[in-house]
Amino acid sequence: MTTSSLTHIGEDGEARMVDVSAKSETVRVAVAVGHIRMRPETLDLILSGNALKGDVIGAARIAGIMAAKKTSDLIPLCHPLLISKVTVDISPDSTLPGFRVEATVKLTGKTGVEMEALTSVSVACLTIYDMAKAADKAMEIGGIHLQSKSGGKSGDFHYPETVE
Repeated sequence: MTTSSLTHIGEDGEARMVDVSAKSETVRVAVAVGHIRMRPETLDLILSGNALKGDVIGAARIAGIMAAKKTSDLIPLCHPLLISKVTVDISPDSTLPGFRVEATVKLTGKTGVEMEALTSVSVACLTIYDMAKAADKAMEIGGIHLQSKSGGKSGDFHYPETVE
């Protein structure tokens, strides 16, 4: 990949925010996923509602939604967006053991919401870690990636079933 093919790098190599003013507004949706692994007893503690800091899943869901809305404050050169929808689904998975997190972000606009979905998943996982770290400091966050996106000039994307 050459420097000229990177959209946030100018001809002289300087960082820049991409000009999206000439783009058409389209409906854009992005879905990101990730997980947090923990000891089985930590998963049970959270599911029973007995974590010392309170409702871990509820707090993580709200944190994920807030993170999507604040992405441009966290990621340099990211456009501030008028998001129309954010959902954060957090599901227990005893095979991890831990939780799987999925964020869906939607808007009608000139630029995509991939970064907002990825930020949402990341912060939701970090919030679970923060709220349960007294019980399990060895939790592991991983697998965060863009699952799919639609809308815009580049078209649709779906994460491949197998990644080498």
